[in-house]
Amino acid sequence: MFKTIGLIVLAAIAAVLLFAATKPDTFRVERTLSIKAPPEKIFPLINDFHQWAAWSPYEKLDPAMQRNFGGAASGLGSTYAWEGNSKAGAGKMEITESSPASKVIIKLDFAKPFEAHNTADFALQTQGDITTVTWAMHGPSPYISKLMGLFFNMDQIIGKDFETGLVNLKAVTEK
Repeated sequence: MFKTIGLIVLAAIAAVLLFAATKPDTFRVERTLSIKAPPEKIFPLINDFHQWAAWSPYEKLDPAMQRNFGGAASGLGSTYAWEGNSKAGAGKMEITESSPASKVIIKLDFAKPFEAHNTADFALQTQGDITTVTWAMHGPSPYISKLMGLFFNMDQIIGKDFETGLVNLKAVTEK
């Protein structure tokens, strides 16, 4: 009886592990929001890490978070490193591409709670007096991420943060 139960449990574990291996090798999370403001008003808040406190939901995870700004004051080469509590974790961002009023690409390296190397993209597209802002993050999905993805919907978790950040960005720029 115990042998049969043990074999069933092992088979179930093996099935979960094999199923995780079939998941995609990359991921992408993306959210978009329309803001009634010109891109020239929105872009500086994204392109300057010093301005992120005004809108980024991640800035509020740990009031005592240690921040270190480096490189250029804003735009290409600008860096931002942080170390915080278990919610905020630790890592570093660097702006690797900056096109005025249209695009910011950020190299995003997490050290805690786990190591990860991703890219964050912000794209601004204007139509009339509306600017559509898209915030995306993409990168490799190692096996452990694939396994975690079976139990946690990373798109929903990260996506909610992006939605909050975009709503905050809208509130700040539509004043």
